[in-house]
Amino acid sequence: MSARETALNVLIACRVDGGWSNGVLKEYIARDRLDGRDSGLATRLCYGVIQNRNLLDFYLQQLLTGKIKDLHPVVRDILHLGLYQLLFMDKIPQSAAVNESVELAKRYGRRQGNVSGLVNAVLRNAVRKRDSLTQPISWEDKYSHPGELINLLKSYVGKQRLEPMLKANNAIAPITVQVNTLRTTAADLQKKLERSGVIAEAHPWLADCLVLSGTGNLEQLSCFQEGLFYVQDAAAKLSVLCASIQPAQQVLDCCAAPGGKSFAAAMAMKGQGSIRSCDVHAHKITLIDKNARRLGIDNITAIQQDATEFVPAWEEKMDTVIADVPCSGLGIIRKKPDIRYKALQEIAALPALQKKILENVSRYVKPGGLLLYSTCTLVQAENEGMVEEFLQTHPDFTTEPLPLPAPFPKNESGMLTLVPGEYDTDGFFICRLRRKL
Repeated sequence: MSARETALNVLIACRVDGGWSNGVLKEYIARDRLDGRDSGLATRLCYGVIQNRNLLDFYLQQLLTGKIKDLHPVVRDILHLGLYQLLFMDKIPQSAAVNESVELAKRYGRRQGNVSGLVNAVLRNAVRKRDSLTQPISWEDKYSHPGELINLLKSYVGKQRLEPMLKANNAIAPITVQVNTLRTTAADLQKKLERSGVIAEAHPWLADCLVLSGTGNLEQLSCFQEGLFYVQDAAAKLSVLCASIQPAQQVLDCCAAPGGKSFAAAMAMKGQGSIRSCDVHAHKITLIDKNARRLGIDNITAIQQDATEFVPAWEEKMDTVIADVPCSGLGIIRKKPDIRYKALQEIAALPALQKKILENVSRYVKPGGLLLYSTCTLVQAENEGMVEEFLQTHPDFTTEPLPLPAPFPKNESGMLTLVPGEYDTDGFFICRLRRKL
C-alpha cells in the first residue's frame, strides 16, 4: 500500500471513529508495513491535512464550481491530500500529486459516480491558479483553528502571544530525545546516531537532550533498540528537573504513562532509590514495563492504580510525587492536531478530576517532601487556578521557586507556563509544591 493511501485511510478512520491521528497513524503504518520513507510521507500528509483543514477548504472553495458541503467526505479527504501536496510540498512533482489523487478517487469514490474526473479537474485547476489564489484574512482560516478556540486561547496568553502560538501549533514538532545517561553520554550517542545517518544536534538549553532529523523509523535504529535514548519533549523533561529529584529517594509518578517522566526521574536518581509508576490502564503499564526494560532501568515498578483512589500504605511515604494529570491537551496541538476540533465543553469537566487526583496524591508526600503538579494545557482553571484552590485548603503546602536553566528568567512564583512558539516546546504548565515539616 502507498503512503498516500495509508494517509487517506487514517483520515477516514479518524473522521468516522473519532480516533486520535497520532495513534491511528502509528497503527496503520505498522499494518501497511510502510518503510521509513513512506511512513514519513504518510505522517506529513496526515498531520498537514489536519493542521490546515480550514485553510485547505478556503482554497478548495475557490477551485470548485459547487459547494464544499456537497462533497462526499472521502472525496473531500482526497482533495485535501492532493491540495496539501500541491500547495505545501515543493519536493513532490505536481503530476504525482494529481495522478495519485485521481487513482485514490477511482478506488475509494466508485460509489459516488465520476469523482475521479472531479478530483482531476480540481487539482489541475489548483496547479494553474496556485500563485493567484486569494489568501485568507481571518486567523480561523489562516491557521485552521476554530474561532471559539482562538478566543479561548487569547484569553489565556493574550493577543501578542496568540499568533506565534497558532503558527507553532501548525509547525512540524522537532524529534526531541533524552539521552539514557545510565548507559551512555550525549556526546557518544550523538556520534553513534550520526554514524547511522541521523543528524543529531545538542538541545540549545537542556542538558543530555538531542534534537534529531533524518531518522526514518526511530524504533529501527540500533541506538533505540539498545536503549540509549527515549523520546520526550523538552517541556516534559524540564518539569522533572524542576522537582530536583535525588538518588535514593522514594518517588511516585501517579499518572505515568507512557513513562517518560519516570525515566527522567530514574536518570536523575542514577538508577538508585525506588520509583512507582502508576496508570489506570493495564496496557499502559505493559508499555511502561517494556520501555523500562529497553532502557535498562530496574528501579521502576509499574503498577495499575487509579490516581483518585487512596493507597494507605503510601501515606506520607514519598519524597517526591509527580502528578502530571489528565488535561485538555491544548498545549500539544502540534503533536495531536485534531485536538483543536474537539468540543470545548469537554474541558469544563476536567478540573473536578484534577482536583480529586491532586487531593488524593498530596497525602502521599512526606513532611518536607515535594509535589510536582503539571499539565500539557494552557487552561488556567486546570493550571494556576487548580494550584491556588489547592493551597487555600492545604496550608501545609507552599510553592517554591523553580530551578530553571538559561534562557528562562529567574522564577519566584513556583509556577511556569510554557507557551508554544517561545521556547520550541509543547505548551506546558509546571508547579513545584513543598509540604511543610
